[in-house]
Amino acid sequence: MFFPATETAVLLLIDMQEKLIKAMSSAGQCLARQKIMLEAAGILGLDTIITEQYPQGLGHTLPELSGLFKPEWPVIEKKSFSCFGEPSFCSRLKSKSRKTVAVMGIESHVCVLQTVLDALEQGYQVFVLEDTLSSRNPSDMTTALRLLRHQGAIVTTAESYLFMLMRSADHPAFRQIAKLIR
Repeated sequence: MFFPATETAVLLLIDMQEKLIKAMSSAGQCLARQKIMLEAAGILGLDTIITEQYPQGLGHTLPELSGLFKPEWPVIEKKSFSCFGEPSFCSRLKSKSRKTVAVMGIESHVCVLQTVLDALEQGYQVFVLEDTLSSRNPSDMTTALRLLRHQGAIVTTAESYLFMLMRSADHPAFRQIAKLIR
C-alpha cells in the first residue's frame, strides 16, 4: 500500500440526493463527515467528482453538500449503478491520470459497491471512507464493506484519510484541516 497524495487522488461523492437520503440508516453522521471531506477537498485542492443517479426522479445533491462544491468539480448524471457505467465519468477520471480514488456516498451496497469493484478491477487504489457511507439497512452496509475489504479496497475513516493525505503536522493545511475535524 502506498499513501494517497492530493496530486494523484480523486474524491468521489456518489448519489447524495434529496429523495435517497431520507431512507438511509445513518444519514446524519454520513452527511456530517461528507461535509468535512468536501471542505477539506477544497482546502487541499483535491480533485473531486460528484455523481447523481437519475436526478429527474431522485432529485439533485443535497443543498448542504452542493453549497460546498467548487466550480471545477463536475456533477455527472448517471443511470448505471456503477459510476464506471457512465462514459463521461470514465473520461473525466482518465483525463486526470489519477491512481487513487476515495469514495463516499450512498447506497453502500449498490452504487458504492459496484463503483469500487469496477475501480479495483481497473487497477485503482481505492479508499472507502466508511463513516461517509450509508444504506437503508445497516446489515447491507456491513456486508458490502466486508466484500470490498476482501477484494482489496482500503476501508478507513474520513479523518484517517485526511491525515494520510497530509502525512505530517508540517503540512501547510494542517491547522485548517484540524479545525474541521474538531
